Amino acid sequence: MRIALVSTPFVPVPPRHYGGTELMVAELAEGLVARGHEVTLFGTGDSCTSAELRYLYAEAQWPPTTMTDLNHVSWALQQVAEGEFDVVHAQSAAALAYARFASCPPIVYTLHHAHDPALSEFYRHFPSVHYVAISRAQASRETSLARVEVVHHGLDPAKYQCRERPQDYVCFVARFSPVKGPHTAIDVAGAAGVPIRMAGEVHEVDQAFAERELAHRMRRDYVTPLGPIGMDVKVPLLRDARALLAPIEWEEPFGLALIEAMLSGCPVVAFPRGSVPELVEPGVTGFVVHTAEEMCELIRPGGVLDDFDRRRCRARAAERFGRDRMVADYERVYARAAVPERRGATLARIA
Repeated sequence: MRIALVSTPFVPVPPRHYGGTELMVAELAEGLVARGHEVTLFGTGDSCTSAELRYLYAEAQWPPTTMTDLNHVSWALQQVAEGEFDVVHAQSAAALAYARFASCPPIVYTLHHAHDPALSEFYRHFPSVHYVAISRAQASRETSLARVEVVHHGLDPAKYQCRERPQDYVCFVARFSPVKGPHTAIDVAGAAGVPIRMAGEVHEVDQAFAERELAHRMRRDYVTPLGPIGMDVKVPLLRDARALLAPIEWEEPFGLALIEAMLSGCPVVAFPRGSVPELVEPGVTGFVVHTAEEMCELIRPGGVLDDFDRRRCRARAAERFGRDRMVADYERVYARAAVPERRGATLARIA
């Protein structure tokens, strides 16, 4: 198939540090190319991909702005309209509106965000779009959509390493935002008597929270701040961690760091919000707890983590969240989306 894969203009593909959407796009592009599809990636010039790369912005435009997104998406869809594609896979809601003005092939749109009533109302005006939710929890909140499929994210297991015996620390890998619970993770590790390594950074919108709740906690002697990290640091961090802590305080749509940990054989210990109950298999790839006290008891030395089967965790994660499975799922979505277009083209040729 000829696939137009429209990423964001904010983070390169793959991301150097932060960038869940762009990491998913990178994995999808590589997987689709490997399976013989003609993929054109509309991203930023500093991206690295096996697909054909086209870009308006030579470098990633951070922080995100609405005008940058509109400029990037409208340019990409103009390029699509002037080319020959079977399907467009967009990651920005702006693509749905711009498709009204361009002669585009069918659009597949992945919802990467938490439930937003304004966006849900917006989507209602585009019933022909093929919507994809990244978890059943997310899909259940989009009640206005008549057609939405669920495709869990997937990653290449070969990029992650697994070790049967971890070191003594736990870790936290996410942006330093109140909804991710970095302050809770630090308190839990301290109460359990376990060192914690904190990977992430503060975004502008969370500065007040960071100053109020994080600054003094990050100075504790059992806390090691790592800042934003790339794969060179993330891979050994997860490989050697006793557990990844995810004390989230919101309805997380997915959580790529969770499956990165699982693919490293590192158990996820998380609160049961959003997608967590459908991603974490208790005792196999991690544990679901309801309170900070439960999390503390579970990660203490001498507890269940001491005998956790990390090889089994990795194998199960590769089965459920490997890149090949995600690519195969999207191939089926693309095929269903492209059928009306192909029929229309065939009828036009016959006429």
